[in-house]
Amino acid sequence: MHPAPSVIVFTTLSGLGFGVLIWLGLGLPPVTGGVAFAFFAIAYGLAVGGLIASTLHLGHPERAWKAFSQWRSSWLSREGVCAVAALIVMAIYGAGLVFFDARLAALGWLGAVLSLATVFTTAMIYAQLRTVPRWNTLLTPALLLVISLAGGALLAGQVSAALVLFPVAAALQILWWVRGDRALATSGTDMATATGLGDAGTVRAFEPPHTGTNYLSREMVHLVGRKHALKLRILAFALGYVLPIALLLLPFSHALGVLAVLTHVAGIAASRWLFFAEAEHVVGLYYGKR
Repeated sequence: MHPAPSVIVFTTLSGLGFGVLIWLGLGLPPVTGGVAFAFFAIAYGLAVGGLIASTLHLGHPERAWKAFSQWRSSWLSREGVCAVAALIVMAIYGAGLVFFDARLAALGWLGAVLSLATVFTTAMIYAQLRTVPRWNTLLTPALLLVISLAGGALLAGQVSAALVLFPVAAALQILWWVRGDRALATSGTDMATATGLGDAGTVRAFEPPHTGTNYLSREMVHLVGRKHALKLRILAFALGYVLPIALLLLPFSHALGVLAVLTHVAGIAASRWLFFAEAEHVVGLYYGKR
């Protein structure tokens, strides 16, 4: 799949922003007044910034509002509904903390659940796709949820929780990569099943479907060298998980905290690039790519 920058920014930033909102909804950290405003400003900047970036990938961004109408059948629509609901509820909850020093606990818990649901629905947009075997697994929502919670804990200053969640996220990331590398080969989908000509013998393409590029070849077929992918995986793993854990284990300082956040974001952005670049859409079989 083509790793569009807008989608990488969206999945990286919105997951982190809603992760912070989850912890704020749970009352962690227990902030009010100006400090609460700063936390909510960061969370909303990340979450809303990511959502805005996602619209840049649309052919007609002005029609994005139509996606909300298909919530019964579309995970994309459910994501939009959950995101708007979470942002509205958390805005009311945050206003109570900032202006009235009042924590409406029930509202905070509701906002946390809606924020968690937003991350889950985002993940399910990809996990539901049988046409992309690498994504089509429960490990996809599990990974994105734990990364969101870990990153949110890091930004919310919940060091103890972050030190538990980051190793879990790292383990899930490795499992996701290992399982993904053999997903297409074990999916049972190949040129023979794609064309329905398997009974006739070995199926191979005589000529490519067409001589030029088109939407499918640009968006659905993307190849990344294994050596480059391995280097990026090591970089993503080191920046996204290992360095934040190491920095959190050092004596606390704001400078180290900021560095942990920056390295985590850089690592997750690299892993998101791989998330799309390594995803083999079955349409690539028609182009001799897998």
